Amino acid sequence: MMARATIHDVATAAGVSVATVSKAVNGRYGVAPDTAVRVLEVVAELGYESSLVASSMRSRRTSVIGVLVADFEPFSAEILKGVSTGLRDSRYDLLAYSGSRQGDGEGWERRSLSRLSGTLIDGAIIVTPTVVNVSADVPIVAVDPHTGRADLPTVESDSRGGAREATDYLIGLGHRRIAFVAGRPDLKSSRLRDAGYRDALSAAGIAFDPGLVRVGFYDADTARAAAQSLLTQQDRPTAVFAANDLSAIAIIDVARGLELEVPGDLSVVGFDDVPEASRLTLPLTTVRQPMQSIGQTAARMLTALLAGEELPTTHVLMPTRLVTRATTSPPRNPPR
Repeated sequence: MMARATIHDVATAAGVSVATVSKAVNGRYGVAPDTAVRVLEVVAELGYESSLVASSMRSRRTSVIGVLVADFEPFSAEILKGVSTGLRDSRYDLLAYSGSRQGDGEGWERRSLSRLSGTLIDGAIIVTPTVVNVSADVPIVAVDPHTGRADLPTVESDSRGGAREATDYLIGLGHRRIAFVAGRPDLKSSRLRDAGYRDALSAAGIAFDPGLVRVGFYDADTARAAAQSLLTQQDRPTAVFAANDLSAIAIIDVARGLELEVPGDLSVVGFDDVPEASRLTLPLTTVRQPMQSIGQTAARMLTALLAGEELPTTHVLMPTRLVTRATTSPPRNPPR
């Protein structure tokens, strides 16, 4: 593997001092124009890049924004795309980072921020954090935060309204035994989706049945186990609302394995509208949350904070929309 070019390599190749290379690279005065051109030509030829750490030690700024995620999965990937778009016309580069989640994963954000802030990044966007009141040396914006009061600026979608719309839709199709596969209990979004599900049942006069609820943790394997439990009951549900699309897709796989027809025997609705949802052989009915717009909004909030501007609001709630596709229909044997 070729060694990384250093500032000393550039100085030797250009026949100038290290100080002259530094001035030319950083656009400072004191370098003749033809010398600066020669230095920059050598920089390009050798592929030299100034160290972010060294740059931050000199200026206390790196012009890099970090996006901290627990896992690189479809939701966080869409958020990252949105952040990238939001930074496109700014002077900031993007660093995506997934740190170690030792133990139960609580507080991984604090460990990650302590490694990155002040040396590698000027600010951070934290996606689905387990904690919301994080102190750091850099500005922070949280996306889809942990339940509880947040001191940080936050961006999230209308999880409660979206869940109610999804459940209302299933009720409108004639379903009465509607199961719910919940997300991560520690996340505000999951609790709100649970509340929206219950809101719709209550408004329709349908008694809440705890036997129709399982926790899926937003995880496909856990959702498969939940679906196996729900769909092998003697009085199984005719529809399932899943707290995210990965869980919904896993539920459909289990249903097929049990020789249940989707949507004839079982209707399934997800939440997110990740790209895979519309590409399935049977495209998924789901609640679309504007994931890329959420990322863009978080990026713009953070760059405003970095510019010393006051945010018009520290909490942004973005609307959701039900997208009906092929995984839902009236129940095959509707209740009388």
